[in-house]
Amino acid sequence: MNRLALLVVGLSVFAIGCGSSPNEPSNGTNTTTTTFTVPLSAGNEIPAITNADAGASGTGTIGLTVTRDGSGAITTATANFQISVTGFPSGTTVTDAHIHNGTAGSNAGVFVGTGLTSGELPLTNGSGTLTKNGINVPADRAAAILGNPNGHYFNVHTALNPAGAIRGQLPVGVTTADPY
Repeated sequence: MNRLALLVVGLSVFAIGCGSSPNEPSNGTNTTTTTFTVPLSAGNEIPAITNADAGASGTGTIGLTVTRDGSGAITTATANFQISVTGFPSGTTVTDAHIHNGTAGSNAGVFVGTGLTSGELPLTNGSGTLTKNGINVPADRAAAILGNPNGHYFNVHTALNPAGAIRGQLPVGVTTADPY
């Protein structure tokens, strides 16, 4: 009886020791989400907006989820976008929103799109919110954003300001591990 109990305890300890941690599944990958909260203003656009959209502002919240292989290389990435805007003139049409790879004071091309289509973000009384989830992000672009968040900016475009109406640099994000 004592030998059987000792065998059961020993096998239990062995099984626990061979298990994987919640953030490192047995296949050697791990998943993390980095959240960037980006204050947006018309004054951050280059050049600063001085027309009817000048009083607009907002917040872009970007959740960048990456999966890394056992060597730490990003294998997949997706982004969730929460866009909240206010202060636009009545009747404003939001045409697009995305991340650009440019530093403060410079303009650059689109780096990661949100999938937003013109008119999809309705602005009731000049304000509105929209969520876009599960947007695929190329692994190299996700790595670039995580490696230098402040070298990227997020902006929202309108019909009046097709190059961008409100903008903000990505700050250092808050990273959380996937518990599963």
